[in-house]
Amino acid sequence: MNTLDAKRVLETALLCASQPLQVRELRQLFHDELGADTLKTLLESIQLDWQQRGLELVNVASGWRMQSRPEMRDFLDRLHPEKPPKYSRAAMETLAIIAYRQPVTRGDMEDIRGVTVNSLVIKQLEDRGWVEVIGHRETVGRPMLYATTRQFLDDLGIASLDQLPPLETQSASEGFFEQLAVAEEADPAQMLMSLEADDTDVEAQSTDLPLTDTTSQEDDHQADKTQ
Repeated sequence: MNTLDAKRVLETALLCASQPLQVRELRQLFHDELGADTLKTLLESIQLDWQQRGLELVNVASGWRMQSRPEMRDFLDRLHPEKPPKYSRAAMETLAIIAYRQPVTRGDMEDIRGVTVNSLVIKQLEDRGWVEVIGHRETVGRPMLYATTRQFLDDLGIASLDQLPPLETQSASEGFFEQLAVAEEADPAQMLMSLEADDTDVEAQSTDLPLTDTTSQEDDHQADKTQ
């Protein structure tokens, strides 16, 4: 099979796939006749071929996939004008702490944020598939250790945590959360924050938020006790 035909096969498989495909899966298309290095070269060539199109080929944590480019989002949203769910500032701050400081315990999150972390916030992130428990810290009480998931990386469109941008400035964090919004499950306006910004909580502004943040540690603690 020549290079052109091999690329056509790869493009067809990637466009028809409902989830990212790993190199070992793509090799099955050719009965393992093409090596991993050859396939990666072909995939990189396809990336170049699609540079001027509305779709792009990206390598994420789960494999290779075709996806719409960020600049196409405004147009595609017109097909589905309904408002996506929003996340509170507390949820996004907690997610950022886990992403950049993992593995972390709930106590670590509370030390960084300066307030008690509502159990519902962590549960929401777990239900979304962005964070998970990966073990326990060997200390008193053996608290659970939280880390981000492969789904989190896939939704960001990156392959590893090394590709996360620094959160040292507001502009860096803004870009990070705008990428996360591509998952179509979050509101970018709720995500513009930085770990080094104000540590105090603010009440969520939208009544559509599934979770609301509070301005006091006592209110968050009381919410935990009622669960």
